Amino acid sequence: MLNLGPIAFAAPWLLLALPALPVLWWLLRVTPPAPRRIAFPALRLLRDLPVAEETPSRTPWWLLLLRIAAAALLILGLARPVLGPGAGTAGEGTLLLVIDDGWASAEDWPARMAAAGGALDRAGREGRRAALLATTPAETAEPPRVIGPMPAEDLRSRLAALRPKPWAPDHAAALVAFRAWRAANPGPIATLDLSDGVEHAPSALAEALAGAGALTLARAEGRPLRLLLLPAAEADRLRLRLQQLPLPVASEAVVLARTGDGRALGRATIPLAAGATEGEATLDLPVEIRNQVVRLEIENTAGSGAVTLLDERFRRRPVGLLPGVEESADAPLIGDLFYLDRALAPFAELRRSPLDRLLARPIAVLALADRPVAEGPEREALTRWVEAGGTLIRFAGPRLADHPDSLLPVPLRAERQLGGSLSWEQPQHLAPFPEGSPFAGLAIPAEVTVERQVLAEPSPRLTERSWARLSDGTPLVTAESRGSGRIVLFHVTANAEWSNLPLSGLFVQMLRRIVALSAGVQGAESEAPLAPIETLDGFGRLGPAPPAAAAILASQVETTAPSPRNPPGWYGTPGQDPSAIAYRRALNLGGAIPALRAAPPPPPGTGLMDIGGVPAERDLGPWLLAAALLLLAADLLIGLRLRGLLRPGFALLALLALAQPASAQISAQNTDPASALATRLAFVATGDAGLDEVQRMGLVGLSDFINRRSATALADPAAVTPGADDLSFYPLLYWVVTAEAPQPDARAVSALNEFMRNGGIILFDTRDEGSGEGFTPGARSALRRVTRDLAIPPLAPIGEDHVLKRAFYLLPDLPGRFSGGQVWVARDQDRANDSVSPVIIGGHDWASAWAIDARGQNPFATIPGGTRQRTLAYRFGMNLVMYALTGNYKGDQVHVPAILERLGN
Repeated sequence: MLNLGPIAFAAPWLLLALPALPVLWWLLRVTPPAPRRIAFPALRLLRDLPVAEETPSRTPWWLLLLRIAAAALLILGLARPVLGPGAGTAGEGTLLLVIDDGWASAEDWPARMAAAGGALDRAGREGRRAALLATTPAETAEPPRVIGPMPAEDLRSRLAALRPKPWAPDHAAALVAFRAWRAANPGPIATLDLSDGVEHAPSALAEALAGAGALTLARAEGRPLRLLLLPAAEADRLRLRLQQLPLPVASEAVVLARTGDGRALGRATIPLAAGATEGEATLDLPVEIRNQVVRLEIENTAGSGAVTLLDERFRRRPVGLLPGVEESADAPLIGDLFYLDRALAPFAELRRSPLDRLLARPIAVLALADRPVAEGPEREALTRWVEAGGTLIRFAGPRLADHPDSLLPVPLRAERQLGGSLSWEQPQHLAPFPEGSPFAGLAIPAEVTVERQVLAEPSPRLTERSWARLSDGTPLVTAESRGSGRIVLFHVTANAEWSNLPLSGLFVQMLRRIVALSAGVQGAESEAPLAPIETLDGFGRLGPAPPAAAAILASQVETTAPSPRNPPGWYGTPGQDPSAIAYRRALNLGGAIPALRAAPPPPPGTGLMDIGGVPAERDLGPWLLAAALLLLAADLLIGLRLRGLLRPGFALLALLALAQPASAQISAQNTDPASALATRLAFVATGDAGLDEVQRMGLVGLSDFINRRSATALADPAAVTPGADDLSFYPLLYWVVTAEAPQPDARAVSALNEFMRNGGIILFDTRDEGSGEGFTPGARSALRRVTRDLAIPPLAPIGEDHVLKRAFYLLPDLPGRFSGGQVWVARDQDRANDSVSPVIIGGHDWASAWAIDARGQNPFATIPGGTRQRTLAYRFGMNLVMYALTGNYKGDQVHVPAILERLGN
């Protein structure tokens, strides 16, 4: 390869033909004389014949220059010139690409792929073979391995399939793979190491690469690399924290607080001084709004390191307090609510009001300190609240011991005095908490004792209802489920009158776990395994868990480092409804990953390359060859004209045609030539820019979902206008019908009927299911107007056994942004079109459910909502595209047993 400043030649030996241009000049200097028209009268033939001898005339200088320029362009074009060639990889032999594809590489992933692609291009031009080593374990939990060596062009598809992973690279395993590969390929190599700039597990990978041959280290210099850590939940705010590799200048990071459907509820700016590695800020939100936040993310930053998921641990649950006697409830050291207020205030919102006012607002926990509940409206209201899901915490005392009621987990027997001058027994210590108790695992201080308590009536179920016991086995805390809620009873007072438990830190921890139970958590720190529900990919987007993802114990969530076995995301236990989640916990990248440190300096002699801001190479060869062909075509026309074989008018028209830019006309209609080169979905342009953008984002999101979960390779969607654009390139047409939609003209009707007749499918969406006519009034009447002249077969509601419900996923429903309602398909089967319905009609606003914005977020909420509904919408989209691409093959498989049985008979 020959580098000449900004231009390089991949085949420089062809430039040796340039000195032959003078020879070509000499050969082209002469040309035969132009033919003359001579009259041919028979009688004057001999007299009119010219006697003088004619010799060829010289070629005009401008025509000679044209031919020389065409020859020079041919030579230069065949020499494969490249404009702006990047710096070549040092060394010779096989090119080895070593790529850190962990969580830290997502932010500058396009630049990384451009740098790696440029290196492959240069290796291909030089005739070198190439190999690829990705240092991060794959989603299938396979360790890193070297792919190749192979021709550089063959490795390009492997490079294009690479994606960042939401866990850290494993340089130790990559070193093992590299040494095994070198043992089998001992020839010379040149290595391009695309490092993420972070120090990972200690290994000698860089030294081994430098020792095997020339090493070039490519990094994105000056880019901010940030990791969002778990926030600290405080009484009235969330304290946000992040880490970063130090930057030479001051900067800031903006953190957004989002709900499960992608809505931003708040933002906070974290200032970062020059050279700082950490930053903090506070996010102040009202409790009702703060409890809706399930995701924190750094604005305009891609990657799983810029995302933190918030589970029940970060929600503040409103707790109501009711004392036995209001006048002395807050008396220092002796009041019924004195210790409760101080124990719950750091992590819960406390409310003090009469019972009717407390129950009038949403409330998670209600604590009654030695307060009996009188029979009547008050007890009935409290019972309904508990059965609806509330958690009632009660504390015993003299008043409750004398007047027990039905809102207790166990019947009470009598008071018990431990210690004192009138008792033979000594104060009792606490026994270790049983395994099934929510308090399991808490350390019990030796100084905590109980001097007085209310005994429980013995019963067969007393043991299973006991969450805490004294050392002699008597219950200290009992609990019982009532409906969807529960009742918890401390058999001592809420102050230090009967026990010093309220004086200890154990009291705070016990109350905190009970408050956590109010959200439906079944033992937040138990040993129950939590299955992966949704996980983050390398770009920080939630999706189905990879195949190697495994369950994780609830008690190990905070200490587990993300890996292929446990990727970051949501883990939980299913509820009674298969589509519901009873309890879920978030595993975050910033929870257990080590502190960020910059990678150590490279070994001596290593070349350095900045992968950011490098312009892409441009191959000038095709352009030069095209220009040469145009000059040769012009020379042909000029030569024909000089010989009198072409009239002046025709020559002028031909030259003007050559001057126009060359373009292939696929059809007489307005058609993008790229449509014939890739499979893509299409939507009907409505003329409303906002609505068309929603349709485009929806089909972009659906195409991305399908490309990541199947072998389909869908290109970017296209906007079409029936009758003006050729529809034959698209398998599926998505059409949002608005109230203003006009009736298609004859040309559009003909194009749509031809599209359906040839196997195309039109999905009409009125966007009114679940909302009546509220969102799109007049859409249904517009649908009748739009489809009036179309050849639509008789329709019927989709059946449970229709192929659309099992083409790829087995689906009970086909929701979009809205759920419920009917989806209509062709009633009868038409074997001429493989029984595929050419029309599907619904009003679920599927495009809004599929839509993703530039940050990869879902900008539109699903109604009634939930991740499950959006997942089903994507799965319906997958079934729909498979139905459009493969036809009714799933329906044929249903009949296979009957066919085999008939053949056997």
